[in-house]
Amino acid sequence: MAGGAFVSEGGGGGSYEGGVTGFVIMTCIVAAMGGLLFGYDLGISGGVTSMEEFLSKFFPEVDRQMHNAKRETAYCKFDNQLLQLFTSSLYLAALVSSFAASAVTRKYGRKISMFVGGVAFLIGALFNAFATNVAMLIIGRLLLGVGVGFANQSTPVYLSEMAPAKIRGALNIGFQMAITVGILIANLINYGTSQMARNGWRVSLGLAAVPAVVMVIGSFVLPDTPNSMLERGKYEQAREMLQKIRGADNVDEEFQDLCDACEAAKKVENPWKNIFQEAKYRPALVFCSAIPFFQQFTGINVIMFYAPVLFKTLGFADDASLISAVITGVVNVVSTLVSIYAVDRYGRRILFLEGGIQMVICQIIVGSLIGAKFGTTGSGTLTPATADWVLAFICIYVAGFAWSWGPLGWLVPSEICPLEIRPAGQAINVSVNMFFTFLIGQFFLTMLCHMKFGLFYFFGGMVMIMTIFIYFLLPETKGVPIEEMGRVWKAHPFWRRYIPDDAVIGGSEETYVKEV
Repeated sequence: MAGGAFVSEGGGGGSYEGGVTGFVIMTCIVAAMGGLLFGYDLGISGGVTSMEEFLSKFFPEVDRQMHNAKRETAYCKFDNQLLQLFTSSLYLAALVSSFAASAVTRKYGRKISMFVGGVAFLIGALFNAFATNVAMLIIGRLLLGVGVGFANQSTPVYLSEMAPAKIRGALNIGFQMAITVGILIANLINYGTSQMARNGWRVSLGLAAVPAVVMVIGSFVLPDTPNSMLERGKYEQAREMLQKIRGADNVDEEFQDLCDACEAAKKVENPWKNIFQEAKYRPALVFCSAIPFFQQFTGINVIMFYAPVLFKTLGFADDASLISAVITGVVNVVSTLVSIYAVDRYGRRILFLEGGIQMVICQIIVGSLIGAKFGTTGSGTLTPATADWVLAFICIYVAGFAWSWGPLGWLVPSEICPLEIRPAGQAINVSVNMFFTFLIGQFFLTMLCHMKFGLFYFFGGMVMIMTIFIYFLLPETKGVPIEEMGRVWKAHPFWRRYIPDDAVIGGSEETYVKEV
């Protein structure tokens, strides 16, 4: 079966006037800072939940279990549902709020969603910083989740709509870059606050207010996208904004394509009903559901949520576990730069496939190293040499994720949906992502306790399945204007059966299918 369809760049979007302007790059960089919210939280929670002062105050049972040598096995040190709820509750709130964010994004624009997300995240950070009981912690986490839900729903769509087609991938990956920077900053802060005599955890949680303030300020200074303006009937403003971000006066062809897409969108009264029922939206529905599902089952949040906890479980000392988390954070940031460089040069598919193979190999090796030392009983210790090898292969695994499923998990769903279902498609992407993030966050420590080193084989098997899925079903979308994505599906040997001719916008140029 054909593995993908490639669309030539000889017409359509390729002949749009204008180019890459400093204005659009700066706009996208500011917007991408919304990823700091998500990234900071991903990085901060694992470090805080490994701090003994935090555990003794809010989760004394875990603290006792960790220090009770008679009950402890390496795999089960931190197995506690309430502790896992502290981490995972955010993602349940993000799941629910993403549906509200979809309606807000469509009716009021992308900027308003960013503003709501920033304010909710700010209030949640303050709740956590001043928490005196578990209830305040959970409420704060839920508010953080509302912020993440709104930010993750609106920011990738905003970036895809503002960016020129030829560098849309690189600019959109700015969102993932901000996530990785947020994770690294959180790891560094956790290491610093762990040295404090008291209340280090409060500082770690409270500093989440900083990216929230950045998000709120950004929502005021950013312009709205031409697509969003057209949705709300602001045709002249949309044309002026398109001229500004493209740096050209003659934007007639691109503007007409946007108007055509907008007119098609207005005929859709219920985007949720349409995306689930109409065949022409089947590819968008499948990928907006499957990609976030698979992204979580790469096992990455085993590392991002619980890196300090995981390294501590494997016998690393307190400082060593936090330093190891910082090292993986640095690898994450640097590898995301590779994706920014490669995504619009070599395409999405090659990054998905190479990253998948790399992750499978590393999961198998890490699982085998841990199994050889701890077996199924969980008793044993890592020698310094083995610990170094475990850390090295975890870093190689993180690198593979950071230039494939990490950024592309947000990029591809945000660029494949027609305007009329774009907010609904992104809401599905965010909600599926958050639901399975919640499951991983809530049950990972329990799964580690029961599946032991076999958990790494489980995630390796899942990565193998998703890599095969991408090989056969995902067409290449590099360089295709966002409103002309219907041409890609029409050219694909499997998806073409679902796409009627009238669903293809702006596609007079030749398309072809290439066997891979």
